[in-house]
Amino acid sequence: MRRLLLTAATTTAAALTLAACGTTEPAADKTGQADKSSAAITLTDGAGKKVTLDGPATKVVATEWNVTESLVTLGVDPVGAADVKGYKTWDSAVPLKNEPKDIGTRGEPSMDTVAALSPDLVVTTSDLPPAALKQLRKIAPVLEVKSADGSDQIGQILTNLDLIAKATGTTDKAKTARANFEAKLAEGKKALADADLAGAEIAFADGYVTANQVSVRPYTSGSLIGTVNERLGLKNVWKVKGDAAYGLGTTDVEGLTDLPKDTQFAYIGNDEDEAATPFTGALAKNAVWKSLPFVKAGDVHRLADGIWMFGGPGSMSAYIDSLVDALTK
Repeated sequence: MRRLLLTAATTTAAALTLAACGTTEPAADKTGQADKSSAAITLTDGAGKKVTLDGPATKVVATEWNVTESLVTLGVDPVGAADVKGYKTWDSAVPLKNEPKDIGTRGEPSMDTVAALSPDLVVTTSDLPPAALKQLRKIAPVLEVKSADGSDQIGQILTNLDLIAKATGTTDKAKTARANFEAKLAEGKKALADADLAGAEIAFADGYVTANQVSVRPYTSGSLIGTVNERLGLKNVWKVKGDAAYGLGTTDVEGLTDLPKDTQFAYIGNDEDEAATPFTGALAKNAVWKSLPFVKAGDVHRLADGIWMFGGPGSMSAYIDSLVDALTK
């Protein structure tokens, strides 16, 4: 699981804007009306590749948790998904409605398993190795979306959602999800302002333990969660630089001493992986950790489990609810 959490930190993507355009070529029935169920769909995906479908995709395979979440948000039950058990653990904020076939790990899908499902679309991300993408395209049409964009994380998750919606004929649900997310941002910002927390200093991080060494991963202003925090009217106080794609930095417990004393420190843990929750585990008796002003003040907040930090509007809405609840109680 720790390797899965680290996948996003070690991946960088080109800083280009996801292009998505959809056209339809409806076949007329006897009355001259368009038959929407058989309308051909042509899209340009996040890699700039043309994708043509006979109609809205219904048998869809997802190779990453974020695109699995997008499908569930749009009311499309994937027939196959990567690391289903992991998704249920780390992305339970947007729960699966069915039991998709597990196609293998994120980053290494089983081509035989995918082929056996006879999908009419595979939705994947720019994090998947080119060799795997090439193999998948021999099985079914592949819609590739850009994993992350440090210059506009919220815009990227919404663009990805819209693109997947066009491929699955669920654009109305995408509009609803967009509207609900914007409303959630506004609601959260107002709740924090009403609690005199506008401009409050915040640092979100996750951590992991390897060979008894604790590493801390800051979510800078360029991260998705960092962007959401700023949209909520909070001030991200991380000074470390994040990577261009995900906005993730690296530090250790000593690096936390650079944070302002009034910092609100937030993280998401997981009871099923103690090594991924060092703030209440390995660091509990650490002298540096215990000496930090925000630790002494009780301003360390473990948010709800199952909120995927690299998810879509569903995960980020759950994040807003959990963060606002933690800061205002």
